[in-house]
Amino acid sequence: MFRKTGLLFVFLLAIVMVQCKSDTTATAPLKPSNTVKYATGFSIENFENYTVVTVRNPWPEAKKTYSYVLHKKGVTLPDSLQIYTAITVPIKKMVATSTTHIPSIEMLGKVNTLVGFPNLDYISSDKVRQRIDQGKIKELGSNQTLNMEVLLELQPDVIVGYGIDNNNPTLDNLQKSGLKVILNGDWNEQTPLGRAEWIKFFGALYNEQAKAEDIFTKIEQDYQRTKAIAAQAKQKTTVLAGDIFEGKWYLPKGDSWGSLLINEAHGDYLWKATKGTGSLSLSFETVYEKAHDAQLWITSGQFNSLADMQASNPHYNQFKAFQNKQVYSFNRKKGKTGGSLYYELAPNRPDLVLKDLVKILHPELLPSYQLYFFVKLE
Repeated sequence: MFRKTGLLFVFLLAIVMVQCKSDTTATAPLKPSNTVKYATGFSIENFENYTVVTVRNPWPEAKKTYSYVLHKKGVTLPDSLQIYTAITVPIKKMVATSTTHIPSIEMLGKVNTLVGFPNLDYISSDKVRQRIDQGKIKELGSNQTLNMEVLLELQPDVIVGYGIDNNNPTLDNLQKSGLKVILNGDWNEQTPLGRAEWIKFFGALYNEQAKAEDIFTKIEQDYQRTKAIAAQAKQKTTVLAGDIFEGKWYLPKGDSWGSLLINEAHGDYLWKATKGTGSLSLSFETVYEKAHDAQLWITSGQFNSLADMQASNPHYNQFKAFQNKQVYSFNRKKGKTGGSLYYELAPNRPDLVLKDLVKILHPELLPSYQLYFFVKLE
């Protein structure tokens, strides 16, 4: 009897051990679905015990895709995934490298995980600046020459980097040193909601995908509501953008993020027909010929008043928008060290940018709304 009982116990123990082992071995459904709707630069596919984040377009015309496997501690990954960078989630310590990463970290309630950043003065977030003042976030120099000694001391779970092109020696050296780098290409997205959706990228790293989805859905819904309000406008306002920097007038191309937002706000951006997502570099004469009668002017943010503009270039006063005091800057809010909140937060909150533009272009449609990023220059 004891022998039978003992054999039965061993048999049951073997079953439990097999079950426990299967619980920690990553398996996959046949058809994982991508949870990303608008962004074209990355995808998130959830398997049973791990998630694959694939970054397709970290810089313009990138020829290679980058896949990262996110898994909980204790999960054994299949041999087929060993070629990819594996990251244990939720991460506890992160190094970010762009101010556009900061809002996602803050909205997810994970500011306390940020341990390092290059050029700390660029950060505007009050919560992050408080941690900087407390010495809890270390200065890492510049993106081109990140301080390797400090990074090795910090030992972050992951460094969220970005590239301008295929030449990224700093990021390559970090990986050779045993640090884990994951590329983020939010800046290369062509649509407002596509850029904002990169909060899901951070949600996956923190194992907070449901929270990221909820935050993005609210932004998306607010954006779509404002877009519908803008469509009620009876006429379009003609818009000039940008200003002169080092002898050239820089303004967004027709497929750029800024141009698309003006169009969504039911504005008539005068260079909307140009192709591309970067900036046009034009002469003063070329811009004046096309836009001297534009009803509205959105500057780059380098000026605080009309007097500042006139002092920089006395010919600015030849534009109708300047004469009628219809000039707006997006630099209403700055961090205490001079960083622009617009550059940091606007890509993550296109709903607020769109509301601002609708208020400026068609104030009657949002009578009680107060501008968030923009300010009228006096």
